[in-house]
Amino acid sequence: MAIKVVLDAGHNPQGVNAGAEGNGYREQDLVYVVAQEWATLLRANGNFEVRLTRNTPDEVLGTSNATSLQERVRIVNEWPADYFISIHANASTNPAINGTEIYTYSDTGAAHELAEEIQEAIVEEMNMRDIGVKTNPSLYVLRRTTMPALLIELGFITNAEDARKMAEDPQGFARAIYNGMLDYFDLA
Repeated sequence: MAIKVVLDAGHNPQGVNAGAEGNGYREQDLVYVVAQEWATLLRANGNFEVRLTRNTPDEVLGTSNATSLQERVRIVNEWPADYFISIHANASTNPAINGTEIYTYSDTGAAHELAEEIQEAIVEEMNMRDIGVKTNPSLYVLRRTTMPALLIELGFITNAEDARKMAEDPQGFARAIYNGMLDYFDLA
């Protein structure tokens, strides 16, 4: 039986729940491309069934920040998926801050174990600074989903080097996340 995964390209393309901006890039655009590349890899594998929360680059979910998050959670819970993974680009007022981190609801269980594999793969394959796997039970998409869920911060859009990597090599990030998933599911 296929592993059912919902890939959430965080944020909307404009308006409500739009993402961070930095170094001439928009978060919602960068993560959309990574999600598309990642979905292609998972679908080609045959062991995964994939759905996306944003199916086109201009698709808007919800009419406010709250309803945008609610719509993402509704999509994953109603399917229902086996795993929910939301991808984002981080931001800081300090442009020197860089690196990859992943958030889970708790520091035990399937989501945390999957996050550790993906974190390791992104850090190694993309040569990113390892900020670590952290818990954040206050994040709506982690606390309201009914399956293991994680939120990946690929890098800092406000850091020139991280932003360049995300913009120039979305395939690399997609492949790293995919490889982390293969390791976790013993499919490598």
